[in-house]
Amino acid sequence: MTEDTRSGFVTFVGRPNVGKSTLTNALVGDKIAITSEKPQTTRRAIRGILNRPDGQLVIVDTPGIHKPRTLLGERLNDLVEQVLGDVDVIGFCVPATEKVGPGDRRIAASLDGYPRAQKIAIVTKTDAAGRDEITERLMEVDSLREDWAAVIPLSALTRDQLDVLADEILQLMPEGPALYPAGITTDESNEDRIAEIIREAALDGVRDELPHSIAVVVDDIAPREDSDLTDVHASIVVERDSQKAIIIGHKGSRLRDVGARARTGIEDLLGTRVFLGLHVKVAKEWQRDPKQLGRLGF
Repeated sequence: MTEDTRSGFVTFVGRPNVGKSTLTNALVGDKIAITSEKPQTTRRAIRGILNRPDGQLVIVDTPGIHKPRTLLGERLNDLVEQVLGDVDVIGFCVPATEKVGPGDRRIAASLDGYPRAQKIAIVTKTDAAGRDEITERLMEVDSLREDWAAVIPLSALTRDQLDVLADEILQLMPEGPALYPAGITTDESNEDRIAEIIREAALDGVRDELPHSIAVVVDDIAPREDSDLTDVHASIVVERDSQKAIIIGHKGSRLRDVGARARTGIEDLLGTRVFLGLHVKVAKEWQRDPKQLGRLGF
């Protein structure tokens, strides 16, 4: 990187499912955060790294801000608050396809609590909205605060305006050298990324409260002797026996499907063929149990 480079931390906030993780992945150019139509898919602060000739952006993907109903929910909100207090830029996201509502207004107002961060408003999912809808959303978002450094419409899916956003964020960053070595896109461990790939596959097609009850623990990763295979063993953790039955499916059909989908993503990540062994365990009401939450990394 040349002299006069800028670097710093940015995070995107908004209601669950406004496209924060999809935007993070699109900017980084690598799938570092899992995505799902299920709310509260993101459960950790995941750092993605975008290297540009004039600097480096560290994008911290966080859970969506929501009204917590469990101890896990409270801890996720605490995590978001901690990240917001540490970053240089906060991007507030609203989808072009939905009118600004009370939840958006509450989150926008809460940004007063983080005075050191510059604020940008982002209207996401413009590929799914008409021009009039996008214009209406931009006006609604612009009126939420007087201190937006910029208001930018974009589509992470078609990559429209992504460079504009990256340029704008980088200009708001402090001058300084890169914070991470060039060439890496995340500081997540392979173990954490594998657990998330499995959870993403398990989330697909489940209904009602089950998404919140699913956690994944990687038990072992090891190359197989005299083979190009990597053995991966992991546990899918749920809260009730009835949920275990849903995950496994009729004669194990659903679990096999989850394994097949996850294995493809893990092989892409590790660059080897993978044997994936999945087991389903029950940890009663783990979202409300401090000890269980600790064991699961929350």
